[in-house]
Amino acid sequence: STSFSTSAHGALKGRMKCQDGFYQTASGDCSRCKCNGNTNKCLDGSGICVDCQRNTTGEHCEKCLDGYVGDVVRGVPTFCQPCPCPLPLLANFAVSCHRKSGVVRCVCKENYAGPNCERCAPGYYGNPLLIGSTCKKCDCSGNSDPNLIFEDCDEVTGQCRNCLLNTTGFNCEQCAAGYYGDARIAKNCTECNCKGEPCDSRTGECLAEGPTDCDKCIWDLTDDIQLAILSIDESKSILLSISTGVAAHRQLNELNSTLSLLKMKLSEKENHSLLRKIQIDNAETEMANLFLETERREEQGNQASSKGLLIQKETMVTINRATQLVHQLSNMRDNIQEISSKMKYYGIQHELSPEDIIQKLNLAEEMLREIQHRKPFTNQRLLASDEADAAQELLRRIEEWQLKYNETRSLFPIVLDQLSDYNMQLSDLQEALDQALDYVRQTEDLNKENTAKLQENEKQQEKVKEQIDEVNDILLSARDTLVEPQQFSIKLSDVIKNVSGFYAEIDGAKRELQEKLANVSRFDDDLVQKAMEYAQELQRLADELEWNLHSIDTNGLVQKALNASNVYENIATYIEEANETGLLALNTTHRVSDAVVGIDTQIVYHKGESERLLNQAKKLQEMADASNIADTSRHTAETIARKDALKNRLMKAMKQIQSTEQGDIRQRLDHSKLITQEAVNTTLTVNQTTTPMAKNLKTWAENLQNFDHDRVAYESAVDSAGDAVKNLTEVIPQLLDKLRTVDQKLPANNISASIQRIRELIAQTRSVASKVQVSMKFEGESAAEINPKTSLGDLKAFTSISLYMKLQKDHPQLATSPDRFVLYLGNKNAKDYMGLAIKNDNLVYIYNLGGQDVEIPLDSKPVSSWPTYFSIVKVERMGKHGKIFLTVPSPSSTAEEKFIKKGEVLGADSLLDLEPKNTVFYVGGVPPNFKLPPSLNLPGFIGCLELATLNDDIISLYNFKHIYNMNTTTSPPCVRNKLAFTQSRAVSYFFDGSGYALVRNIERRGRFSQVTRFDIEVRTPTDNGLILLMVNGSMFFSLAMQNGFLYLHYDFGFSTNPMLLEDSMKKAQINDAKFHEISVIYHNSKKMILVVDRRHIKSVENEKKAMPFTDIYIGGAPSEILKSRFVDINTGFTGCMKGFQFQKKDFNLLEEPGTLGISYGCPEESLISRSAYFNGESYISSSQKMSLFDDFEGGFNFRTLQPNGLLFYHAEGTDMFSISMNDGAVILNAIGTEVRSTERRYNDGKTHFIIISLSQERYELIVDDKNHSKKNPAKDKTEQKPASTKKFYFGGSPISTQYANFTGCISNAYFIRLDREVEVEDFQRYPEKIQTSLYGCPVESPPVALLHKKGKNSSKAKGNKEIISKATGLKNLDQEISVQRDPQCHLPKNPKATEHANQFGGTANSRQEFDHVPKDLSDRSQFSISLKTHSSHGMIFYISDQEENNFITLFVAHGRLIFMFNVGHQKLRIKSREKYNDGLWHNVIFVREKNTGRLIIDGLRVMEESLPSVDDTWQVSGPLYLGGVAPKKAVKNIQINSVYSFNGCLSNLQLNGRPITSASQTFSVTPCFEGPSEAGTYFSSEGGYVILDESFSLGLKFEVIFEIRPRSSSGILMHGHSVNGEYLNMHMKEGQVIVKLNNGIRDFSTSVTPKQSLCDGMWHRIAVIRDSNVVQLDVDSEVNHVVGPLNPKAIDHREPVFVGGVPESLLTSSLTTRNSFTGCIRNFVIDEKPVSFSKAALVSGAVSINTCPET
Repeated sequence: STSFSTSAHGALKGRMKCQDGFYQTASGDCSRCKCNGNTNKCLDGSGICVDCQRNTTGEHCEKCLDGYVGDVVRGVPTFCQPCPCPLPLLANFAVSCHRKSGVVRCVCKENYAGPNCERCAPGYYGNPLLIGSTCKKCDCSGNSDPNLIFEDCDEVTGQCRNCLLNTTGFNCEQCAAGYYGDARIAKNCTECNCKGEPCDSRTGECLAEGPTDCDKCIWDLTDDIQLAILSIDESKSILLSISTGVAAHRQLNELNSTLSLLKMKLSEKENHSLLRKIQIDNAETEMANLFLETERREEQGNQASSKGLLIQKETMVTINRATQLVHQLSNMRDNIQEISSKMKYYGIQHELSPEDIIQKLNLAEEMLREIQHRKPFTNQRLLASDEADAAQELLRRIEEWQLKYNETRSLFPIVLDQLSDYNMQLSDLQEALDQALDYVRQTEDLNKENTAKLQENEKQQEKVKEQIDEVNDILLSARDTLVEPQQFSIKLSDVIKNVSGFYAEIDGAKRELQEKLANVSRFDDDLVQKAMEYAQELQRLADELEWNLHSIDTNGLVQKALNASNVYENIATYIEEANETGLLALNTTHRVSDAVVGIDTQIVYHKGESERLLNQAKKLQEMADASNIADTSRHTAETIARKDALKNRLMKAMKQIQSTEQGDIRQRLDHSKLITQEAVNTTLTVNQTTTPMAKNLKTWAENLQNFDHDRVAYESAVDSAGDAVKNLTEVIPQLLDKLRTVDQKLPANNISASIQRIRELIAQTRSVASKVQVSMKFEGESAAEINPKTSLGDLKAFTSISLYMKLQKDHPQLATSPDRFVLYLGNKNAKDYMGLAIKNDNLVYIYNLGGQDVEIPLDSKPVSSWPTYFSIVKVERMGKHGKIFLTVPSPSSTAEEKFIKKGEVLGADSLLDLEPKNTVFYVGGVPPNFKLPPSLNLPGFIGCLELATLNDDIISLYNFKHIYNMNTTTSPPCVRNKLAFTQSRAVSYFFDGSGYALVRNIERRGRFSQVTRFDIEVRTPTDNGLILLMVNGSMFFSLAMQNGFLYLHYDFGFSTNPMLLEDSMKKAQINDAKFHEISVIYHNSKKMILVVDRRHIKSVENEKKAMPFTDIYIGGAPSEILKSRFVDINTGFTGCMKGFQFQKKDFNLLEEPGTLGISYGCPEESLISRSAYFNGESYISSSQKMSLFDDFEGGFNFRTLQPNGLLFYHAEGTDMFSISMNDGAVILNAIGTEVRSTERRYNDGKTHFIIISLSQERYELIVDDKNHSKKNPAKDKTEQKPASTKKFYFGGSPISTQYANFTGCISNAYFIRLDREVEVEDFQRYPEKIQTSLYGCPVESPPVALLHKKGKNSSKAKGNKEIISKATGLKNLDQEISVQRDPQCHLPKNPKATEHANQFGGTANSRQEFDHVPKDLSDRSQFSISLKTHSSHGMIFYISDQEENNFITLFVAHGRLIFMFNVGHQKLRIKSREKYNDGLWHNVIFVREKNTGRLIIDGLRVMEESLPSVDDTWQVSGPLYLGGVAPKKAVKNIQINSVYSFNGCLSNLQLNGRPITSASQTFSVTPCFEGPSEAGTYFSSEGGYVILDESFSLGLKFEVIFEIRPRSSSGILMHGHSVNGEYLNMHMKEGQVIVKLNNGIRDFSTSVTPKQSLCDGMWHRIAVIRDSNVVQLDVDSEVNHVVGPLNPKAIDHREPVFVGGVPESLLTSSLTTRNSFTGCIRNFVIDEKPVSFSKAALVSGAVSINTCPET
């Protein structure tokens, strides 16, 4: 064993590993991978390429994947591209494609046809050349010709042709005129029996004939319809004749770019319009003269026209002939080039001189001339063609062989240069190779000869069978003459014996090999067995320890502490790795054994073949004819020859087995030995590492078994767990610091992703450490500094700490100094803090908010009367108010004693201002160098403490930063009595959003059957969270909560799309902070049922499939799974769960090995909704008993980016009490008295705190400790009213129209009330909650230099008319996009979009502008942004000075990213090598550092350039442009194509690591939508409008037609306004379309309420026609009109036309709807003239031109 290990170790040491791009050959050398540059990985031994890139496949990456075509070998730019069938990427409908004779041939999908899949197959309709269009199956209701294979319909429109069975209609879905019945299902259209009169198409009931005399209008309408039909047919024929191919599409793109260029050029000529007008006047006179000349020329033109037609015809014939000639010349040229290349190749191969080549060319020409003079001969030509094909095939094989031969020859010089010492060995090897090649050729020749002879033998056998009867008679007389054949037979028998001997020798060799393999296998088995036994022993010890701890600590507290260290899991992991390595070695030996068995099988096969041939020869002997003895002898001799050949082949096979195979087996055995040695080394390493651990585990187990007699062992175990957590948490800050440094220096995508993953793991580790529910024992001189995971900003207005305390009353030090310090949370300078101490036999709560200390002693329960077990202490602060709670559990029952004491700060101080860098949290004591404030400067605590919560977060002493003088050996932790828990703590689990439970092999408790059931109870205040998740490959099951309602999404491998089951009827709201029982039942493997609180919610049927899962995640999952496509809600569950069951079987989630980051219990503090988010249309309200006007005090936090909004509102009759924001200031309004804050920047996205105090003397408003007050003007005038129940509102009010609703967050609200103590408001208990989220606050804080400023959308329209509008009130696009839904609408108000991402494009100047730019960009600036686009050009980022001499820009040109800025008068330009217009997200960082630039893309491509430095000052100013620039901007520095707006999505713009948000102005920017889209203009719910250019106007006579698809039932569609007060307004209100006008006399209007809702998700047509004072409105063919007063002085004004919205200043008070339109508009036409919104004078706000989301 020792010698074997030593030899294996030496072999391992000597083994060499090849670099990337090389592979190890059988001889051990490294050879370059032949993968055509498409990968740098290939397999050792074979050289087969793996991980082929660039859409390639094959052993050498030499082929394209299905669906791609190209030349792999030549590489870029001819590598594999998507099949152009008919268009790559955008419209690719091919399964695969290939290139033949320079032309791509497509293999189309089932419903497509054509060489390039450019049309639909028979039975389908559509236009594949139209992007977004697909071929759909014809639907003729089964009423088409049954003799046809496919239903016959129009290949473009899908309208059915030749409806049979007396049917008609677009889809043959109706009975024809004069027939009745059901054409679609029953197909029983029957002729009406009404004697030619009309009848009902369904029932056949005869109808009364209408009046015979038609109105003239009807006849005119009939004529118009006939003319329209003719016009439509003519338009259809014209449209069908238009080429929609790729070339036409490319030409249209070129024309479009040309038109854009011409548009710019023409705009520059506007200043010359007056000069042109004069020139036109002069030209008019010349034109009159030209008219006369034209008439004369027209007659001559008619004559020339006839001649021209004749010439044209002849020209077309000539062109056709020329085309054919060109084609023939092209083929001839290709042939000449091919002959020329082959001639050169031939000359090189045969080493011909130029004279020889010329001589052979002359000879070839003479032969060609001779052939041309001869007459054509068909048969010879066919033969020559076949021979030529055969020759070409042979030539191809020779060329392939020659290529391989040349490749082999090319390696020889390299080998000779590097290994000159081994020249003789290589020569011998070459000779051996040549000899082997000869052997191979000889073997191939023998095989061919044997095959031919076998075929000839089979023919002879057939002839012999025909003569069997004759041969039987002759054989009787031929026995005497068969002596010689019998001798031949004896020789054949000898041959067979020899072959059998060879087989016996091979079999002996096989047995010897098997014995060796058995020895190796036994060695491997022993090694694996030892490793497995060791792992089982360690696991047994760990299980034993776990059981002992569990039996001692019934609450699982110490178990969680030990689990936090993860000791035995690491051991199991090491052993499992060793086990896998041993199994790998064992499998390798088994594979060697299998190879020997394969050799055995081959030998048996050859033996069988030999016996078969022998039997065949014997039969031939018996059937031989006496007259054909010579012939029989000849055949027998041939058989003997074949046997000899077979013998030779067997001998060669034996040699090969003995040489090649045995050598190969030795290599495999050596490889197995190396792997085995690696397993041995790994096992030894594991032994060395785990032996101390095993000893510790065994020691713990032995000690804990004697726990009743010795508590030191238990305390030592807990101490070890504490040390493990300590080591872990001490490393975490250092690791985070290093990660930050790396993240700043290398901000690459792949590195950032790794750092993010590490941070997630650290967060999980801290979460686990925070849930270690174990106390610490303090001896008076020890201390622990805790890491508070709660945000310090959240502690400003409200702070709550709860902990468990146990006093050690018999300690000798307490006799001399009973007063003791407990905890301190505050700044290091002892200002702004809160603490806890024992003073004068009372527990005292002390806090300081910048002034005097507030001390609240709990004198109702002296410390000396406390029990000897744990009690629960809680201290709380709301603004200036403080409270202390004490809960003492009973030792004999579950009853509890509760004590409470209150206090408050005198003065205006109300905030705990903690500085992040100076904040400390000490428990039990403080380090010697820390100076406590005088009120807390006491000796350290003596006893046991255990932290519970900090605000809403669970916290533990084991999540510490540092510990001081803590010796758990001499001071073991105390065991907390189970009575300190509530009754529900033993069965509930708390999830904080970061952890999850994992139940593996769920069928160990139950089986998936005909009825499969999952049950669980949940309690949460949050909106979203994952509840259950199962994943298996591409199959999944996900139960989540979305917006407070259940959402079930699953796919068990269905042939259709995944199934969705959601509570669309909103029957059961889950997020009300109450327990709800959820049941999911899968019945008969095809029906999914959702039940909540034993009430059926919804069910859905699917394709019959069983559940294919084994494991289930509960409450969350690892981050990589949460980010996968299976999970719709990628956030973990926050709240409580209990009672999880599978098939009515319970599971203890904390005992599952895969559980991470959850804890026992359900703390009420974590279920209180202290925060609410309002979106501008939401509010909450409640009614409570308090006095709001006489003696009132309250306060709350708020956070917003909007300058205006209503925060709080209450009204009693005419008296109103409100707190609001106006232009960033906070205003208190009480009965007409207004108190306004002097500061006006409270809309900065930061948290601010308000306190309001109303008394009979003064009204006080305190904002962030700044006091503003006024005297009560009604002092001594009104009597104090008794307190009563009052209704109040937060975030807005449905009855107040004076203020807009609030957008932002309100939290930590409290009131002084008469009916209960002061406490934080739980918004979850409020009965009225309208569109409010009670969990999370998506408001982001912008950088200080980019604070939100009230902006205005302004731009100069054509004609130099400046159009200025007030702020449109757009919401911050960086806020989270909600998916609210108008109750009247089918589609959600906001389509699904990527968070914090904006869509740019549609217009040339789509953009965002940021006015306020930091001034520190002169030396260094680092910008980062994420982008996604398909466009080849566009502006991404631009900033410059006023003259545009200094600038920085990032833009796209030809699909590549270009970063550019100036250094003096020079321009530094960095261009990416790859194209990034692939429609995927890319992270881009661009850095300017004086004269050096750096461009980093996806963390993989880093490019850096520099220019000579200059002394010129470099300064830029606002605005900063994102996604585009203002008109005529940036053309000085950038090419015109890239100046236009970026067409795509941008996200996460940052400057020096801080986000840039809150744009000052926005032009044609919307959220970045996900999902399919179609043509149209989308008006987002954030608001916006389009102003048409001056060529369109709404005068006294016009016609406007357009289509809409709304997402809201109310909104402005169109508006026109003149300076004299006349206007026209078209809007929707609650689904009704209204047109309102004022023509200078008065207002008049008309409306239409359509039968079909406009908000049903479909397109609807609207037309409005005006003729002076008559207006007609048409909505989906429902018409209404109005005749207004006639204005004889009416003037036709040309004023701007607004579409989709209008600035507030232009709206009149009489209009009932002032909101902008939300939805899509398309096909906008004014006076039969199409309107292009992309050419509009102005696009303001969140409007997407030419792109409309479908869902």
